[in-house]
Amino acid sequence: MTILMMLVAAVWAAASAATQTVPRAAVALDNARVRAYRTTIGAVAGVAHGPGVVIWLRDGPGGQAGRALWLDDVAVPPATGQSGDAIVIVQPLAQPAPRSSPPSGSKPGDAPFTGMSFVPLFENTRVSVLRARMEVDAREGVHTHSSDTIVVHLSGGEIEDTANGKTIVNRWKPGDVEFESRGSSHSARNISHPVDVVLVALKP
Repeated sequence: MTILMMLVAAVWAAASAATQTVPRAAVALDNARVRAYRTTIGAVAGVAHGPGVVIWLRDGPGGQAGRALWLDDVAVPPATGQSGDAIVIVQPLAQPAPRSSPPSGSKPGDAPFTGMSFVPLFENTRVSVLRARMEVDAREGVHTHSSDTIVVHLSGGEIEDTANGKTIVNRWKPGDVEFESRGSSHSARNISHPVDVVLVALKP
């Protein structure tokens, strides 16, 4: 009887372990140029091996909101983080053949603006990473992107965006990721509280 009970307990334990799921990163953006994941430090199941940027979404033991670092393999958790830290991973994909710059293309922060600030975080051969803030009623004039740019929202907020003669209001939440393609043109105005983001500009 004891052996039978031990066998039943072992089978139950094995079945329980098999049904437990490993936390997986959620894909937030996926296109030919970049893939972005929302996850936490230590929960990198489903993240492809390769280089990329890790961005902290809020203050925690492993870093402050907006902290960004480059890793040679984003599928391996950074040694500096804590397992509960919420992050976004931005992973540039294979670089396409060089394209000519769009006419009058601008880098993040180069367009005419009021009520905005930009702080460079780091730059390498693949990306340029900046922290940006739009104060209440901040405005960014019409500009054309000279690079594919990933916007990682730290605070969320409402941004009025005008492109191709149409104005829409985007309602962003913390951790949302948006893609602004190279050659796209628009203007923007913050119609909510101060908005904090991290910008990852991909190099051609």
